[in-house]
Amino acid sequence: METATQNNPFNNSTVLSSQYLNPEYLFNRGVAFINQLIVFFTNDQAIGIEKTVLFLLALFFLAIICYTIIRMFEIRAKEHKYLQHEIEEYAHNQAEQQKKLREEVGGSKNEHWGKVLSYLFSQYSSDWKLAIIEADSMLLGLLDQLGFKGENLGDKLKEANQDTFPQLTVAWEVHTIRNRIAHEGLAFELSQHEAKRVIALYEEIFHSYGYI
Repeated sequence: METATQNNPFNNSTVLSSQYLNPEYLFNRGVAFINQLIVFFTNDQAIGIEKTVLFLLALFFLAIICYTIIRMFEIRAKEHKYLQHEIEEYAHNQAEQQKKLREEVGGSKNEHWGKVLSYLFSQYSSDWKLAIIEADSMLLGLLDQLGFKGENLGDKLKEANQDTFPQLTVAWEVHTIRNRIAHEGLAFELSQHEAKRVIALYEEIFHSYGYI
């Protein structure tokens, strides 16, 4: 009888009949565990610990926020200082370039060129256009001197080619801008930066022939 009981696969002590496979038992154990957690976290001692931890976390995150704000101000201050340095350096370089151009006025062989530069460095935008018109007039004089025929500058440029006048492409570019100024008048918008670029092209042509 004892041997039969030991060999019975459905004996109460087997794994299949274990209480850990009983859903009702597991549910009750889970509920009991949750109740214990609730009791643990809601007692006065636990609440005091939780408040302390939350307070320390709040201090930690507040310190991070303060550090981040301070670093942002430091970075912005450095950026502002760097930009200020770049602006001052750019202004210095521009002043040096303008000084150099003004010095060229006194040493120029062509007095007309001095008039062009005086218009170019004026504070009035209308004078910047006059600088280009005057430079174009000088270009007409140069082509006359070189012997090109035609009633106006456009006709003289049409007579020229890259062999007889290597700067022909540049001359057409600046002359086209001059014509737009003459035809469009106030409607033609011209910055001083663009005016300086155009005058620099005229200067390149004049220097190549020793005209200024």
